[in-house]
Amino acid sequence: MGLGRALNAWAAGLVEAERERWLLWLPVAFGLGISLFFLMDSDPAWWFALPLLGVVVLALFLLRAQLAISYSLVLLLAFGLGFGAAQLRTALVAAPLLTERVGPTEVRGTLLQLERRKADTRLLIKPSSIAGLERTQLPAKVRLHVAGRKELALRPGDRVTLRATLLPPPPPVIPGGYDFGRQAFYRQIGASGFVLGPVSLMGDRQESGWMLFWSQLRDSLGQRVRTLLPPEEAGVAEALLTGQRAGIDPQVQENYRRSGLAHLLAISGLHVGLIAGIFFFSLRALLALWPPLALRWPIKKVVALITALLLPFYLPMVGASVPTQRACLMALVVLAAVLLDRRAISLRLVAFAALVVLAWTPETLLSASFQLSFAAVTALVAVYEAWTRRRPDWEGRKGLDQRLTLYLIGVLASSLIATLATAPFAAYHFQRLALYGLGANLLAVPLTAFWIMPWCLIGYLLMPLGLEDLAFVPLGWGLSTLNWIAAEVAALPGATLEVRAMPLWGLVALASGGLWLCLWRSHWRLAGLFFLVLGAVSPVFQRAPDILVTGDMRLIGLAGPQEQLWLSSKRVGRFPAEVWLRRRAQGEAQTWSQSAGEGRWLACDSLGCRYRHDGLEIALALKPEALREDCSAVALLIAFSPAPRACLPDGIVLDRFDFWRWGTHAVYLSSDGIDVTSVGQARGQRPWNPPRQSGRAVYLP
Repeated sequence: MGLGRALNAWAAGLVEAERERWLLWLPVAFGLGISLFFLMDSDPAWWFALPLLGVVVLALFLLRAQLAISYSLVLLLAFGLGFGAAQLRTALVAAPLLTERVGPTEVRGTLLQLERRKADTRLLIKPSSIAGLERTQLPAKVRLHVAGRKELALRPGDRVTLRATLLPPPPPVIPGGYDFGRQAFYRQIGASGFVLGPVSLMGDRQESGWMLFWSQLRDSLGQRVRTLLPPEEAGVAEALLTGQRAGIDPQVQENYRRSGLAHLLAISGLHVGLIAGIFFFSLRALLALWPPLALRWPIKKVVALITALLLPFYLPMVGASVPTQRACLMALVVLAAVLLDRRAISLRLVAFAALVVLAWTPETLLSASFQLSFAAVTALVAVYEAWTRRRPDWEGRKGLDQRLTLYLIGVLASSLIATLATAPFAAYHFQRLALYGLGANLLAVPLTAFWIMPWCLIGYLLMPLGLEDLAFVPLGWGLSTLNWIAAEVAALPGATLEVRAMPLWGLVALASGGLWLCLWRSHWRLAGLFFLVLGAVSPVFQRAPDILVTGDMRLIGLAGPQEQLWLSSKRVGRFPAEVWLRRRAQGEAQTWSQSAGEGRWLACDSLGCRYRHDGLEIALALKPEALREDCSAVALLIAFSPAPRACLPDGIVLDRFDFWRWGTHAVYLSSDGIDVTSVGQARGQRPWNPPRQSGRAVYLP
């Protein structure tokens, strides 16, 4: 009894001490509910979350007097609502998906989006008919590639007809990897493919609408930029003005990644904050020049209201990405705080933005953009809140030298905090860390803030007058300098650090530790350091596959000496090979051939190969004739043709049908046996997973 009272008193004291901070955990609990939905192997029944919600609401009513229990139940309620939101969103966006290759076939529809890239053009089409498919089988949207550099005389809203080969949305290239098909499902893109021949217009443009209006405006602005600026500057300018990054030169994009400046290419809080701030302070300065108005009206609040009314139009202009949604929500709340004379920047504002974004599009929780964006802003605001409680006395001085020093310290500190906060997520998603990002941002952020973004805003304002050229030319000067900074930093020795793939539990540990440090105020928040250390060392426990085979069996990877991955070819499967190598932090891969491992770990002839690893022997039957020899005492048979399971009673047989049904396979070899997993197994029976990708796990007894 005494122990129970002591624990109750401790909990009550903790709740009281952190009373204002419990609200910040609502989006965390909401996100955990979303995570549970996506971790399930199959879709639950529609009523799955209702009993939990009912019990929690009843318990909350009965135990409302117990503060600690009430807070816990509210978090549990948020957890159930997150699960329900993900389930509801999945049901609302569900649309037909292709499960097999179709075509070449005729496609008719409306052009929704046009992305002109250096090597090709990408079209997003809402089909009205596809030859060979019933109307009930039509995908809501189809993404098609037009090969070659062609200036198509098309605009969003055009009704087009073309011939194309259509494919199902691509699955991950490795079990547990990024799921392109899931992303396509939530964007209602039910097929992808490539165009064969010309794209023809069907009469006059007939489609219109709010979203098509913004697509047309972005396309027109992009064309204008490309005519005024050199290609390298034009691609970056188009990304900043319209959110379309397809036109950026691949080498320029790689320079931004290696230098730690890639965040400048994605419309995020920096850009939205600068656009809103520049407009706010410029308009306020102009109104202050008119004494009758400045003396009689609260121009600060008037300008805040005007900015708040105009800012939402910036969202569709730049594509409404997750960071842009978050930044616009936060900017609107800050402007509302100005109108109400309240404190603007706080973690409650971040929590509100996260909750709104997750409730509207729960699937964004799994995206790198959401994780990177909210990790950076949460850390920055948490440090800002702690700093404002202990701000130094000299901050109030008005001297120019102190202001300049404060600004430089602010840029340096902000870059350092954002880099540290986003590094775990960059390592998990991209297996790469930019080591010189701090110095690069110290140069690039002031250039972006004081030159590039002001000219972007001026260009927007001059567009209705047709005078945007006056802004885009000096904008190009700033972008040329920005590109130079990115290229010079990227060329420095050791600009990036390649890291091994991190397991999911490692990312969860890092995120949990970071949230524990940022959201609490008491000293017990330091317990988050344990989880940060645990997550940081997690890649050591992540074992790489010993054998990888793509679903079409065109590319095979084998772990050779020193666990380096050897590939069957460098001419096919370049993207899967790049992902496989990056997850092992391996820069280059050699191809294996007949003489690659003769007498040691690999021996090949014209019919197939024998691979030896950890005392196990694996047969690769490249041709049907090899089955007679390979159906023998091997632990695993990988056959490029149909193979009878009975030919290897004491081992595992994987043949062409297995790979066709279940996609890429990863094989782990050890003295304890063989573990085989597939993309289909990792994806489970979900709406974004075509039926043939059902998957299974097999183990060697």
